[in-house]
Amino acid sequence: MRLIKYLFLIILFNTGATLVFSYEKNALSPSIMKYASKYNNSILGKRVFLFDPAMNMDEIQNLLDTLHVHQTDKESEFTNNRFALLFKPGKYNLDIKVGYYMQVLGLGKSPEDVVINGSVRSLSRHGHMLTNFWRGAENLTIVPSEDSTNTWGVSQAAPLRRIHVKGNLNLTDKGYASGGFMANCKIDGVVKSGAQQQWFTRNTEMGSWKGGVWNMMFLGVENAPKGDWPEYPYTVLETTPEIREKPFWIATDKTFQLKLPGLKVNARNYNWNNKCEDDSLISIDEFYIANPNSDNATSLNAALGAGKNILFTPGIYSLTESLKVNRERAILYGLGLATLIPVEGNMAIEVADVDGVTLAGLIIDTAEKTSPTLVQVGPPNTNLNHANNPTFLYDLFFRVGGAHIGRALNCLEINSNNVYADHLWLWRADHGKGVGWNINTCPNGLIVNGNDVTVYGLFNEHFQEYQTIWNGENGRVYFYQCEMPYDPPKAEEWKHGDTCGYAAYKVADDVKQHQAWGLGIYNVFFDAPIIVDQAIETPTGVEKSFHHKVIVWLNGNKGSKVKSIINGKGNEVNSSNKRATMK
Repeated sequence: MRLIKYLFLIILFNTGATLVFSYEKNALSPSIMKYASKYNNSILGKRVFLFDPAMNMDEIQNLLDTLHVHQTDKESEFTNNRFALLFKPGKYNLDIKVGYYMQVLGLGKSPEDVVINGSVRSLSRHGHMLTNFWRGAENLTIVPSEDSTNTWGVSQAAPLRRIHVKGNLNLTDKGYASGGFMANCKIDGVVKSGAQQQWFTRNTEMGSWKGGVWNMMFLGVENAPKGDWPEYPYTVLETTPEIREKPFWIATDKTFQLKLPGLKVNARNYNWNNKCEDDSLISIDEFYIANPNSDNATSLNAALGAGKNILFTPGIYSLTESLKVNRERAILYGLGLATLIPVEGNMAIEVADVDGVTLAGLIIDTAEKTSPTLVQVGPPNTNLNHANNPTFLYDLFFRVGGAHIGRALNCLEINSNNVYADHLWLWRADHGKGVGWNINTCPNGLIVNGNDVTVYGLFNEHFQEYQTIWNGENGRVYFYQCEMPYDPPKAEEWKHGDTCGYAAYKVADDVKQHQAWGLGIYNVFFDAPIIVDQAIETPTGVEKSFHHKVIVWLNGNKGSKVKSIINGKGNEVNSSNKRATMK
């Protein structure tokens, strides 16, 4: 998401189709190696740094500062570097500045077990936070040292999970930010959204919330703000219907275990201290520990076939065939924004129609050869019921272009029933390398064919036809952030039949039941006077099941416009009427 003031970034980074990406893994730089040798000797590899409170805080701070410099320079947005920073239980006096592809994880049973006295913060870059992507922090307590306030200025793909802030939390630093995610957290003080344009908060307790621009949604949140839409940009629902929180890692004396929380129904507030009979612990011995410098599709599929789960350590994995997940309860888990790239026009992950699969913490990138889809959950035409043990997807981020030329037909296809996704960002790149209408081609972001599929936090942007296509029954989406593509070349080329443009959210004509809450859809058409008939296209019978909708004309060609919000209803947005809302 870009506000008008910063839309020049698109032109600056749009460099055409002649660039070729190298999949070679980078070695650690000498400046990092200077401090790293004593901290990266665990079984998790050289890009995972493991700290305990008995270590020298000055040395740890020097390493963290050096990493941050490397991960915030002008090349860092699309660097090959990936890092995970793991903290054993105890207290630390540190200022942890989090840049691109840096993930900060506490290893306690509770967030209270790892305490950072200082900060875990994400700050502005180039005077804004509109491109502060691909980072995260989980399972720790922050005691802010600067005005009792911690700053987490981010846009997409930068989740906060299982975080306790003993003070205030600012969601912006300088300038604009656009599109964040927070779940299972406790903020003692005030959450100040500032110039944060949209944000999704789930199952969290906070002292209070201040501010809001376009679209702020609160699901199962204690002390959520009050106010009637659209006078205030708040969508508030009291409980989360069903949720299994993201699994998290625990350090024991000699090894690691993964805690898999149980499924909760009608959940409200954070749940660190609530025991559940369905919670389980999985030893790291049940995981194959993947290394990006030595593993490939053959070795990873062999491990899956032998009954192992996969733990992807930080790095980039080039796959010449899809990873085939055929076993129920299988887990594929990424540390440090581990990235999978299907390089031969294949899928990256192919999940069979089985119970209880978990995919978590991965970037799924594209290559120059067109993939039919990047991740497929269930083969086509499946009909099994998985309500008693559903599949969950957590923090999955899809990318078409940006780092290099990439192409696909769509990013995520969900065919199985009873699938839950908790935080998705599907992005056809609008800046970076290999960007252009005929270069990073991809018609759709998300296609859902399964029934009873639920998404908490769906961010889906810039695809060349429908961003989201929902064919299954009883779908639910809680919070939607979508930007139409910037670059359709001509109005006549971006239409189908008698319909002008493609809706950002399409529900199939034969669907009887579908619900969505908190939808923000935005448009910037630079290259042509594009006309879009409606931002949302649904059967007439489900129109009233779309709650709290906002569309915004941000910038672009003065002749461009979106004529309605849903099915011809709702006000038009254009260069003179830039915002429209509906309940």
